[in-house]
Amino acid sequence: MIKYIVKADVKEQLAKDYLKRHENISSTLWKKIKRQDEFFVNGQKVRATQAIVKPNDIIEYNLPVTSKVEAIQIPLNIVFEDDYFLIVDKIAGMLTHPLTFENTQTLANGVMYHFAKTNQNVGCHPLYRLDRNTSGLVVFAKMPQLQHQLANNHQKFQRYYYALVHGKLSQKQGQINAPIGRKKDSIILHEVNDEGKYAITNYRVIKEFENYSLIELWLETGRTHQIRVHMSYLGHPLLGDDLYGGKLNLISRHALHAYKLKFNHPFTHEEICISSPMPDDMAKLIIDQEFATL
Repeated sequence: MIKYIVKADVKEQLAKDYLKRHENISSTLWKKIKRQDEFFVNGQKVRATQAIVKPNDIIEYNLPVTSKVEAIQIPLNIVFEDDYFLIVDKIAGMLTHPLTFENTQTLANGVMYHFAKTNQNVGCHPLYRLDRNTSGLVVFAKMPQLQHQLANNHQKFQRYYYALVHGKLSQKQGQINAPIGRKKDSIILHEVNDEGKYAITNYRVIKEFENYSLIELWLETGRTHQIRVHMSYLGHPLLGDDLYGGKLNLISRHALHAYKLKFNHPFTHEEICISSPMPDDMAKLIIDQEFATL
């Protein structure tokens, strides 16, 4: 059962209008709610289309949960969970979500197994996807409307990354505002080009070493390969990112880790801040350089 408490500062209105205006329910989701005919106000079953709500009323409804993702037992590092979200620390080398040619050993398969094992009748709704070789925090919403509300909303849902990049940046803090689009004649590569989509990446240098730098990045948009493309565009590709000009001599995957999330919980209204330690392969490169300078 999905539950909302009507906010105290709203006027009496149709439940449909309240859910759309204040809880970001999409028109598509509202149609599903209507068809299911399992709609309650203050514990009383009512017709969804005619229901009127006032401040502090309790709205509840049921929706069928459907998912094509197979539940498979895969070890998960769960760092946060409540009735609305599951946050998992993903290892490098694993897909976030199944693809046609690889649909069993992904993070989403493990998430569905966790939901089944804990008797949670919820779906698998990732708010974003990390590249296979990017490690770090991934958020799964347990309700489709939360995915609709927060996915790619970088003002409400802030994501921070660590990256190791080749060379030393001339500007130690800055913003990259350069459109990103698919590279001509490639189904994988992306590039900065005038026909691409608006893309903004912010960065700051944390520490410099002899041949590479540790930087922090945070996004204002969520384009495919955005950090990788933007850093390559600056002339400082990620270590291990041979797709965009990085070298493989120090690390076997692109050195990118989604290390922190900040957001205001849409139900409890608490500020949630979750962090993940830097993975061993990236940490070793920093430690080795620090010891080399002793």
